[in-house]
Amino acid sequence: MTDEGGKNQGMKVMGILDIQNTPCARESILHGAGGSLVAGLVHFLATSRVKRSFDVGVAGFMLTTLGSWFYCRFNNAKLRVQQRMIQDGIKNKVIYEGTNLDPTQKKTGDQ
Repeated sequence: MTDEGGKNQGMKVMGILDIQNTPCARESILHGAGGSLVAGLVHFLATSRVKRSFDVGVAGFMLTTLGSWFYCRFNNAKLRVQQRMIQDGIKNKVIYEGTNLDPTQKKTGDQ
């Protein structure tokens, strides 16, 4: 997985998706594989139709992979927003600490 320059190339799926460096890609593909196996096997056990069970398995892979991908990406985006808000709050606390604009100081009616 390393080329001549010594850089780590990563593992690519179908040559386009670098699952080692893309957030949520590895977990989504693993969830999709499990979902396709379960969907295809359950359909086969219920109907005994091989071709249709394969089609259901492929559809299960796509739906499970995309569902897991969007869920993970949404949670990562939400986490980044929360981290940014906390960092801004810490930065403002450091800037305003000890001044008249400090929101943690109790204000009296005299001032």
